[in-house]
Amino acid sequence: MELAHSLLLNEEACSQLGDVQKAEFIFEWLRYLEKLLLATSRSDVREKQKTLVEQLLSLLNSSPGPPTRKLLAKNLAILYSIGDTFSVYETIDKCNDLIRSKDDSPSYLPTKLAAVVCLGSLYKKLGRILGNTFTDTVGNILKAMKSAESQGRYEIMLSLQNILNGLGAAATPCHRDVYKAARSCLTDRSMAVRCAAAKCLLELQNEAIFMWSTDLDSVATLCFKSFEGSSYDVRISVSKLLGTILAKALISKHPGTAASRQNIRRVSLEEVLELLGTGFLRGSSGFLRASGDMLKGTSSVSRDVRVGVTQAYVVFVSTLGGAWLEKNFAAFLSHILSLVSQSHPKATQTQIDAVCCRRCVSFILRATIGGLLGEKAQIAAVKDICQAIWKLKKIVDAVMSDGNLETRLGSTDVAASQHMLVCALQELGNLIYNLGTTAAPLLQDSSTGPAVVSHHLARVLLLWKCVFPASPKDLETEKSRGDSFTWQVTLEGRAGALCAIKTFVSYCGDLLTEEVIQRLLPPLPCAVDLLTQLSSILKTYGSPLKTPSVVYRQRLYELLILLPPETYEGNLCAVLKELAADLTAPDIQVAASTFLLPPLCHQDDLLILSPLLQETDHRFIEEQLLLGNGVACGSLEYDPYSIYEKDVEGDSVPKPLPPTLSVISSAAKLFGVVCAHVEEAQRILMLEQLLDNIKHTKGVRQQVVHLHVVSSVSSFLKYVAGSKGSLGPEEMRRLALTLVMGGLESPNPLLRCAAADAWARLAQVVDDGAFTAGLAQISFDKLKSARDVVTRTGHSLALGSLHRYLGGISSSQHLNSCIGILYALSQDNTSPDVQTWALHSLSLIIDSAGPLYYVHVEPTLSLIIMLLLNVPPTHAEVHQSLGRCLNALITTLGPELQGNSTSISTLRTSCLLGCAVMQDNPNCLVQAQAISCLQQLHMFAPRHVNLSSLVSCLCEILLDNSVLVNLCSPYLLLRRSVLACLRQLVQREAAEVSEHAVMLATDSREELTPDANIREFGLEGALLTLLDKETDQRLCHDIKETLNHMLTSMAVEKLSLWLKLCKDVLAASADFSTVICVDTMQEEEGDKGDDASVLTTRNDEKSHPFTNPRWATRVFAAECVCKIINQCENANIAHFDIALAQEMKKRDSRNDFLVLHLADLIRMAFMAATDHSDQLRLSGLETLLVVIRRFAAIPEPEFPGHVILEQYQANVGAALRPAFTTETPPDVTAKACQVCSAWITSGVVSDLNDLRRVHQLLVSSLTKIQAGKEAVSHLYNESASTMEILAVLKAWAEVYIIAVQRHKTHKQPLKTITYLEESVRNGSYSSDGLLDLVYTDLGTLSRLWLAALQDFALLTLPSEFASQLPAEGGAFYTAETSENAKWHYYHSWALILHATALWLTSTGFVVADPDEGASDLSRPVTPTSMCQGSSSGAIVKSPEDVYTDRFHLILGISVEFLCSLRSDATMESITACLHALQALLDVPWPRSKIGSDQDLGIELLNVLHRVILTRESPSIQLASLEVVRQIICAAQEHVKEKRRSAEVDDGAAEKETLPEFGEGKDTGGLVPGKSLVFATLELCVCILVRQLPELNPKLTGSPGVKATKPQMLSEDGSRLVSAALVILSELPAVCSPEGSISVLPTILYLTIGVLRETAVKLPGGQLSSTVAASLQALKGILSSPMARAEKSQTAWTDLLRNALTTILDCWDPDHFSLVDGTHQELDEVSLLTAITVFILSTSPEVTTIPCLQKRCIEKFKATLEIKDPMVQIKTYQLLHSIFQYPNPAVSYPYIYSLASSIVEKLQEIDKRKPENTTELQIFQEGIKVLEALVTIAEEHHRSQLVACLLPILISFLLDENTLGSATSIMRNLHDFALQNLMQIGPQYSSVFKSLMASSPALKARLEAAIKGNQESVKVKIPTSKHTKSPGKNSSIQLKTNFL
Repeated sequence: MELAHSLLLNEEACSQLGDVQKAEFIFEWLRYLEKLLLATSRSDVREKQKTLVEQLLSLLNSSPGPPTRKLLAKNLAILYSIGDTFSVYETIDKCNDLIRSKDDSPSYLPTKLAAVVCLGSLYKKLGRILGNTFTDTVGNILKAMKSAESQGRYEIMLSLQNILNGLGAAATPCHRDVYKAARSCLTDRSMAVRCAAAKCLLELQNEAIFMWSTDLDSVATLCFKSFEGSSYDVRISVSKLLGTILAKALISKHPGTAASRQNIRRVSLEEVLELLGTGFLRGSSGFLRASGDMLKGTSSVSRDVRVGVTQAYVVFVSTLGGAWLEKNFAAFLSHILSLVSQSHPKATQTQIDAVCCRRCVSFILRATIGGLLGEKAQIAAVKDICQAIWKLKKIVDAVMSDGNLETRLGSTDVAASQHMLVCALQELGNLIYNLGTTAAPLLQDSSTGPAVVSHHLARVLLLWKCVFPASPKDLETEKSRGDSFTWQVTLEGRAGALCAIKTFVSYCGDLLTEEVIQRLLPPLPCAVDLLTQLSSILKTYGSPLKTPSVVYRQRLYELLILLPPETYEGNLCAVLKELAADLTAPDIQVAASTFLLPPLCHQDDLLILSPLLQETDHRFIEEQLLLGNGVACGSLEYDPYSIYEKDVEGDSVPKPLPPTLSVISSAAKLFGVVCAHVEEAQRILMLEQLLDNIKHTKGVRQQVVHLHVVSSVSSFLKYVAGSKGSLGPEEMRRLALTLVMGGLESPNPLLRCAAADAWARLAQVVDDGAFTAGLAQISFDKLKSARDVVTRTGHSLALGSLHRYLGGISSSQHLNSCIGILYALSQDNTSPDVQTWALHSLSLIIDSAGPLYYVHVEPTLSLIIMLLLNVPPTHAEVHQSLGRCLNALITTLGPELQGNSTSISTLRTSCLLGCAVMQDNPNCLVQAQAISCLQQLHMFAPRHVNLSSLVSCLCEILLDNSVLVNLCSPYLLLRRSVLACLRQLVQREAAEVSEHAVMLATDSREELTPDANIREFGLEGALLTLLDKETDQRLCHDIKETLNHMLTSMAVEKLSLWLKLCKDVLAASADFSTVICVDTMQEEEGDKGDDASVLTTRNDEKSHPFTNPRWATRVFAAECVCKIINQCENANIAHFDIALAQEMKKRDSRNDFLVLHLADLIRMAFMAATDHSDQLRLSGLETLLVVIRRFAAIPEPEFPGHVILEQYQANVGAALRPAFTTETPPDVTAKACQVCSAWITSGVVSDLNDLRRVHQLLVSSLTKIQAGKEAVSHLYNESASTMEILAVLKAWAEVYIIAVQRHKTHKQPLKTITYLEESVRNGSYSSDGLLDLVYTDLGTLSRLWLAALQDFALLTLPSEFASQLPAEGGAFYTAETSENAKWHYYHSWALILHATALWLTSTGFVVADPDEGASDLSRPVTPTSMCQGSSSGAIVKSPEDVYTDRFHLILGISVEFLCSLRSDATMESITACLHALQALLDVPWPRSKIGSDQDLGIELLNVLHRVILTRESPSIQLASLEVVRQIICAAQEHVKEKRRSAEVDDGAAEKETLPEFGEGKDTGGLVPGKSLVFATLELCVCILVRQLPELNPKLTGSPGVKATKPQMLSEDGSRLVSAALVILSELPAVCSPEGSISVLPTILYLTIGVLRETAVKLPGGQLSSTVAASLQALKGILSSPMARAEKSQTAWTDLLRNALTTILDCWDPDHFSLVDGTHQELDEVSLLTAITVFILSTSPEVTTIPCLQKRCIEKFKATLEIKDPMVQIKTYQLLHSIFQYPNPAVSYPYIYSLASSIVEKLQEIDKRKPENTTELQIFQEGIKVLEALVTIAEEHHRSQLVACLLPILISFLLDENTLGSATSIMRNLHDFALQNLMQIGPQYSSVFKSLMASSPALKARLEAAIKGNQESVKVKIPTSKHTKSPGKNSSIQLKTNFL
């Protein structure tokens, strides 16, 4: 194929190929040439032009196929438009000669057609250059048309269209001739020719004025004729022509001269509508003929004409546009409704006609009002429709109330006006449904279904039972009584009961318990008995009972289909007989196959039958053509019950079929079920009987009976296959086969389809290879011998179906035979039908054969390409099947298509070529196939699909569309495939797709003038516009998905574009509220013209691509804003940092950040939140919420201490205010409450007065919800008020929680923040401000919160407690809405729980009645309510009971929630629940409850343990640990209290007799499951081992110390470990002395383990937070009273010595293996501090035993030798505290061993002089140690020490001369020394004096220093104030921490 890529055709390469390859090669060359010519320079083209023209003309002579000739013609035209044009006349002559040729042989036809196509293309491209030749050409073409066959006529029409297009007004001389020719073609027998003629006439009317002036009537009549017997495509093309011409006639401005010359008058709207009305009411016959027929009473307009005219109405109005419709709406509405009024009785003379006409009228109204008008105009339309309804209703009322019988007889008026009423009411319903935005969700969740029924179930079951006779005997008695009327009533009643039971079974499945089913069943046998008697009752009473009896049957069958067959086992045979009678009844005349068979056919097979079975925009009216003239379409009056059925097809109004048809449908379905459950003998009898029935009927009736029987048998086979049942004996197979075979050869294509499906199901059910092979052989034989279309189509599909259900049929030989036969059939060009079915079947085989098909891929692909290149475009259905085959082949090849081998690349090129041919096909559904094939190719081999050409193709279809949806691509399936493809493309390459789309728009090729939208707003803007206009749900979903993918991958890069798009969509609705427009568009002066001028100015304005978008589009835009904010969160941090964003923007102006658009975000949220549409208000409030949450904390750089959101206070308030008015729907108020609480708690506003504004809104909502049930609006169901109340309570809870938190933090010392101080001075800010605001309503709130929590507790009870629930519901929900209410409670209970717990904490559980100060609460509180005041007449509870109830309520809800966390439980709920528990345990009373109830404590701990195991979040785990700590504290308090009271009681008794309190009692045993301490240990170990796995002896393999590198934990990890250690250190206090001995080893092991594992060396000698925590815990454990208690002291002492040994061992190199080849050391300071903690916190006997003491002293000695200055400083500090220990036994050994070395060290420094602050600090700490020694030394040693100390100090003093020049270090040292001397001198004056006396040098130095110091003090006072702080502070800190 590469050889085809050249400017000239490579003839040599081409000549060596076979026919198929040659055609492929030429087509590929022409495709390449088209692109190449446009890219080649003019001079190069001219150089090769002669050769090229020759090559192209020789191809023209070689019979090219349709796609090739089209491309060839295009290339010729491009070539002449770029190169020289002098030889073009020669080319035109050649073409004309070819057309004139007398050769009529089929082989020459393609050349003639190619010549016709070339002429069209040349004139279109070159236009007036060829002006003087066109008359001859047109004449010649028209002459040729007279003898042309359909393909010729088709191509000639299209060619004339192109010629007219190219020549424009210059073609006027030929207009009449062309018009005449096209007229005849518009009623051609070939549908394709009619479509082409319509296109030609559409082109012609652009210039031919006569078409929409003088000849207007005849054009209209011609179009009506064209609709007769038309196809869907013809109706679309001709309605477009008719609608456009009529619109033009109405609005065209005639050129002045022509008008005066031709004396043309303007046509009025009335005339145009009357013209269309004539077509609708009288069809295509002229007036005279019609009136003659009317007199005879024979005329009835054919349905296709009526449907065609209906579409023309829509095109007519769409062409004129929404603004026109808005102006002329009243006239239009009255005309459309008059089509079904009494003035035209013919249209509604039979019910069938009336239903069809009503459908058409409804369609026109829906498509115009729903499709063209903006919401404001729709509201106006609603008013007009209401007026019309009111007038019609007055007529009906007047007639019905008239007492005079004679006038009543004129009630034909009523009958006729009822049709108008139906149409008007249906459209009104549609409009309200689409406009009335909130009503929908709130009314839909209304209390229906099980919730309501359960309360009335017993009575309803009784009622159903009573409707039917109790026994067969009663039924006999009934038969003998009554008359026709009573039977009518009875049947209707019983049918109603059956319908009610059916609905109950469908919708209330939850209530169908065994017991209920048993009570439902008794009426069934009686109902079946009555069914069997119906025929005899009918005979007795005649026709009045006919309809009721059919309805009765229908209802019974529908019910039986739903019930399991076992429930009516005894009646199966009786039912089966009735079904057989129904299916073969003698009075059925109509074959309604179109509703009976589609469910029995495979969905894919329906595509080959008729476009009417596919989904289209016109399905609503096109359906009636499917049913055939004798059958009525579905309509509401046939089954009023269908109103509440959930509609399957998505139509707004249900369309049940007439009972006579639907009963057949149900009978066929039920037959399948019943037949599968009767005995086999019965089955065989039944099938034989049915076969007989078919044989004995004749003519039309035979077809009908055959249809019913095959449907029933298909249904039976489908059921058996689905339930994996068996068919029965051999005989059964034979019968089924005979029946199905008859269907396969039926003239009805739908029946053939269903039979093919049944054929395969039969094989599936029998499940026997030989049988299947036999079936396939039957089809082979038939296909080889038969020549008729019916047999060949039926059996070819049967082969495909067999493969579909059974995979590749057993052998490959079989597959080969199948494929061989289908190949042959698909090339049968005498019958397009056979080709279509054969190719469809082939596609099924390719799909099901999978890898087995690989061998056949190449031949199949070349067959497909050959057919694509040769089948005429008029046979679109063949092309569609070819497309399905190509798609299946691409799927079979799959990812292999990426390969590079020659064979694969050849296959790939062929696939792409096939797609290209289909893309150029005029048929939209073939184009759709092409797109879906390209989509598959892109999925498997993305590199090989040309993205830019694919995107431009998709955009052309889309943009064509975005102008007017119902005009441009009216093919829904094409629009769907375009979007499905786009959606896939943007998932991978959004940016590229977007760029290609914009490039296409800017290139702006001549055939296409794309929407300006795409240039300015990109593909995103075009898609948003389309989303607004499109009505198909699936399409809208795809558009949204595509936009979402684009947003996710590109919104951050294209931030401004996306925000502008969203803003434009939201601002475009400004026509509703003037507020919004104020600054959107400045009004220009003088712009005060009429509506039209407003519209034009709006359209000219570039900034508004969206005019009046629908609310759904605006909601989507608001959702996009939230998504954009979320996307930015995962991007650059500058998006949420204004200072950084501004700086980066300065650096590069292309940078763009979200925070810079904050004003726009607020504005969009405001516009949406204050809109008239409630859905949009919800989205706006949600956007506002997101903005507040994301931007609340961002500081405002220009005003320190303020945040950027502060300036938008007014906007936020204004956006929220409307949501609190009385008429606002509950869901909007609920959302607004959430935003209010977010705003108040965000901390943005610090001024109380400003906060009050928003707070006031919450207060108003609180007042509203207290009004009681009487005041609740009945507009919404009860669960809506539950939602609102809970939202309000939740919002208040959130505010209260934050207020309490702030109050707590402010109680701690305030940091000095200037602005805070200022506002406090002004009195506008107080730390309790927010709390004060809430405080006034707290009484009311607490009561409501408690009621809500009790409701929640009741609603979450398991179902077995249902009987205990209050019958009338709870405080805020009714029993019927309990299911719906649950959901609202789930969303709000957690914060309410937290707030209630905080409130109870604040009262300390001492306010019994929250009613204080809030007694005006009128809401009735249920008797079960626990917050009941003494006023209600119930039993008065003591305060203690009230506390206990509340305590258990909060605890119960928390435990219930936490112990079974659902996967959807939010972080917020879990955290709130844990915080509530924390709050509860903050006060003594609840702590005493938990402390005294050990089981409760253990249960809580187990629940918390589970939370920690199942939730990884550190914040949740920390909160859980805090609750654990509080539980342990509660237990400690309990134990202390018991000990205290025991001591008080037994004060006189001996100490020994006191019982042991605490866990472990006097044995020390802790029982798992019964022990609080054990449960706590489990939980703490779980936390510690997760963070430090090395602590688990099982993991490390030895219980001892194992060398591992100490590690630094993450911040979260450190916090968790520290929290666990705090809990561990508290445990001994909960135990008895014996118990404490049991737990101590574990606690010490873990605490020391943490120390060992995390003792990392940190800079500056700091301790890691976990080490600090473990030291703190050690201190707590060591100083435990248990260590000194009599019973436990000995054991504790031993254990503590062991623990100290362990710490000392950590230090020893012998205990440490080499890690990573280097000696692994821990942080000495950490270990030394731990030793110090032992020395200072335990009783002396632990640490004073010589061996331990010696090791400890050695450690200190060794550490003093370490060079690291920080280690030295810390060592001095620790020794300082040891030396000061009051017990000499402990401190003296250390002093003796270490004092001398400290003195030596200091003297060393003395000699060296410190050089930096650390050395200075070492010296200072050393001096402090010496001073401490001086203090504690005995008198005789003291003088020695002072004598050592003083010279050292004096040596650092400086005299006045050196002081000035000294370094800062030396000065600090001087100050320090001098200060200490001043203190020591007076204290030890005698030693001081004697020293001074003995050493004059020292004395002189001291005096000089003092003198110098006084001098410096005069100059600058503060020298020494802050020098001493560094050392002092750190020592203090250490002390407070652990020592």
